Amino acid sequence: MGSHRVVIGTRGSALALWQADHVAAQLRAAHPGLVVERNIIVTTGDRTGPVGEAGGKAVWVKEIEAALLAGEIDLAVHSLKDVPAELAPGLVLAAIPTRADVRDALVSRDGSTLDNLPVGASVGTTSLRRICQVKALRPDLRLVPLRGNLDTRLRKVADGRVHAAVLACAGLDRLGLSQHIAERMPIERMLPAIGQGALAVEIRAADEPLRVLCRALASEDAEITVTAERTLLQHLGAGCRTPVAGIAQVQRGKLEVWGLVGSSDGATMLREHVSGATSAAQALGRALAEALIARGADRILAEFC
Repeated sequence: MGSHRVVIGTRGSALALWQADHVAAQLRAAHPGLVVERNIIVTTGDRTGPVGEAGGKAVWVKEIEAALLAGEIDLAVHSLKDVPAELAPGLVLAAIPTRADVRDALVSRDGSTLDNLPVGASVGTTSLRRICQVKALRPDLRLVPLRGNLDTRLRKVADGRVHAAVLACAGLDRLGLSQHIAERMPIERMLPAIGQGALAVEIRAADEPLRVLCRALASEDAEITVTAERTLLQHLGAGCRTPVAGIAQVQRGKLEVWGLVGSSDGATMLREHVSGATSAAQALGRALAEALIARGADRILAEFC
């Protein structure tokens, strides 16, 4: 990093570019005179589509992290839910900015909510987490793979290729597409992905001057909540494509953490909840993982890895 210039690495999707530009604007506002540039990097996930049976979350970040380690970029901006629980050696998360809406959204052709979809309606998603929870709520619905960027998925709903789709509220809100949301699904019914709605600012661990600059973007609540969630993920050992959900929220000065591991058919849904001091985020995430494992979460997850 030059003293007054920072290069951000990002994927080239509309949402990734919005996120990179958002972080760039925040950096410029916090540090007047700082020049922030953008370097678009194509990842394995961009070439092959959504996460398959192998590769896990790293398909969305591996090439960007390689560019960071090689010094081709100074920082990376990711959707935190795409970042593996274990970062590449030599890299750290410098800041988690204020979180957007963590919930999942149902987008439907006719504005139906999940409960009001016709019997046998097709719902598009490639997420095992979403599949198992939708099946548990509406076993009569037909879950079908839905790939592509947000615009593509919305078009497939509008064209009638699926009756509805489950997407993240945060992405729709960020791209000005909130009018397509038929229902923001309460976390009590549909637990989000680990880190959903959060952005991750990743840098080289040795770049202390840039870390100091990035701390101006940090949200204390966001960092507390994602610490608990990512500790849960790490201790479940759920690095593959697995039906794991979790969310942490600061409520009335306490940290509330919920976690879920489900079978692919939605027949088994293990849910647990812990709460405690906001200073105990890691301990709470670990305790939640242990509670889920005690009920057989490890056996469910072993089927997917």
